[in-house]
Amino acid sequence: MLSIETIRNETDRVKKSIADRGLTGNIDRIIELDVRRREIIAETDALRARRNEVSGSLGRSKEKPPELIAEMREVGSRIKQLEGDLRDVVGEYDALLLDVPNIPEDAVPVGDDDSHNIVVKTIGSPPDFSFEPKPHWELGEALDIIDFRRAVKLSGSRFYIFKGKGATLQRALITWLLDTHVNEFGMQELYVPHMVTRQSATGSGQLPKFADTMYHDEEDDLWMIPTAEVPITNIHADEILDPGVLPLKYVAHSPSYRREKAAAGRDTRGIKRVHQFEKVEMFRFTEPQDSPAALDEMVADAEELCSRLGLHHRLLLQCTGDLGFASIKTYDVELWAPGSGDWLEVSSVSNCTDFQARRAKIRYRAEEGARPQLAHTLNGSGLGIPRTLIAIMENYQQADGSIAVPEVLRPYTGFDVIESAS
Repeated sequence: MLSIETIRNETDRVKKSIADRGLTGNIDRIIELDVRRREIIAETDALRARRNEVSGSLGRSKEKPPELIAEMREVGSRIKQLEGDLRDVVGEYDALLLDVPNIPEDAVPVGDDDSHNIVVKTIGSPPDFSFEPKPHWELGEALDIIDFRRAVKLSGSRFYIFKGKGATLQRALITWLLDTHVNEFGMQELYVPHMVTRQSATGSGQLPKFADTMYHDEEDDLWMIPTAEVPITNIHADEILDPGVLPLKYVAHSPSYRREKAAAGRDTRGIKRVHQFEKVEMFRFTEPQDSPAALDEMVADAEELCSRLGLHHRLLLQCTGDLGFASIKTYDVELWAPGSGDWLEVSSVSNCTDFQARRAKIRYRAEEGARPQLAHTLNGSGLGIPRTLIAIMENYQQADGSIAVPEVLRPYTGFDVIESAS
């Protein structure tokens, strides 16, 4: 959430940032409500001060002047009316504030959609096949490691079942990623709830904007997480962190649940766009001056994982139209999938500055006795599992239809190749 001071003092900049994202926002209405909110508070405070003054005077006096009694009745009625007005104003004011996205960094290119993202660099080369590479859905079904038909029977479209060595490969990838993050990148592993409260989903920025893409239990008002970012963001909600605690570096594996409404009709084959998938999430809490360097470090970690898997990949800087709601700057790491003929985003690493921290009230003290200030939050996939598996299957496929296992994963799978059982 942006501060009202930013909206008040940098109105044109805020309006431009919203327009650059291709969004609309009612900034003028927010400012109007802010003025009215402060007017009501000032009048209410003045009336309460007058009531306290008169009450004290009446308490000390034997005389009870009728005019003062009448005035106090009017004051009480007016305060009650103002309290109701304030509730209405603040309700609309808060709702509009929650709809205002973060302000993109100046270095972020302006563009309407992901076609305007900028390729920063490309690492490695695509494999040189002596045969026509197949897409992962054909490989998976031929090797009997993915079952789409029975998944549809269980849950409908955009679900899948990994079987046998396919399920083992997924588990191996997740375990290797977690081990690397913890043992080499210095992160603390978390296991987080897969459902969160409305307050938590609001604190991370998913609500209210993305309510239609989240799964919701109406009876208990719990929301299934679209990423472990949501619960991790709120771990330190309503806390003041002690001096010297930051940075905090967390990693968590979780399933992710998303309604792919926005992608209707796109990528319907295979496991690229599905309603339930696994992901390993990187997350950091930092002091404000440290978040730009933390973003670079997290991007480097995501790239390193792709390199160790031996996968051709590239790094993109997102444009304003593709930028996440809470982010000021985001880099995408994409893997090449030769069978699908597609670049697959396996990590988006974002600096959200104090946007989430303001919503979730996450503060820290720079030193003992210092005034609390808002922390910065950063998040990124490290990595998204289905798309990484797509890239592995399609890049490591062999002429005989088998799939070689990347060397770094072999100690975790216990086998070097996935081949047909027939």
